[in-house]
Amino acid sequence: MTIKLHCFGESGNAYKAALTMTLAGVEWEPVFVDFFNGATRTPAFRALNVMGEVPVMVDGDLVITQSAVIQDYITSKTSKLGGKSADQRREVLRWMFFDNHKVSGMAGPLRFNTNFLPEDKRNAAVNDFMLMRLKSALKVMETHLDGRNWLATDELTIADIACCGYLFYTEPFGFDRAEFPNVDAWLDRIAATPGWKHPYDLMQRGLPAA
Repeated sequence: MTIKLHCFGESGNAYKAALTMTLAGVEWEPVFVDFFNGATRTPAFRALNVMGEVPVMVDGDLVITQSAVIQDYITSKTSKLGGKSADQRREVLRWMFFDNHKVSGMAGPLRFNTNFLPEDKRNAAVNDFMLMRLKSALKVMETHLDGRNWLATDELTIADIACCGYLFYTEPFGFDRAEFPNVDAWLDRIAATPGWKHPYDLMQRGLPAA
């Protein structure tokens, strides 16, 4: 049975789930969620996910929300991308939690605020704070990736997919790959992985291309 992923292209969190399924070789199809026209606020969507967020994965009768949980489910289902030992799994989880709080947790709202929020609602001080926090996290990754190909183990895992979730988008939000050469090379390695696709090639955009 084909897994369905409720998603839209601009969502970096949905991209984590979509890319994980793609690279794990899972059969799946996107279900477009018209976020920018209020689809996640409808009673029907809230019945699917009370949190009112994408991604939502539906595998038969099973419904899972939150990108990291979906990623973990896929690694359990396929025995791919999740590490090969208990120690490796803990290291994978360490970087996924780091991403949730320090990387995507800053990059997601920062990118939204600086590109999709109406200009009269953008708060420069808030955005400057989030950019400072994001760059601090990226410096940690830059240091960790010195002499390493991947974040958690000696091969690509869902930790890498989680941490890169927002970093392939080209909308400007203060992230310049040139400032972080080790991160830049790591992103190139991810993009060179067979089956990799940009988020806008995996999922339908909710807004027209600029």
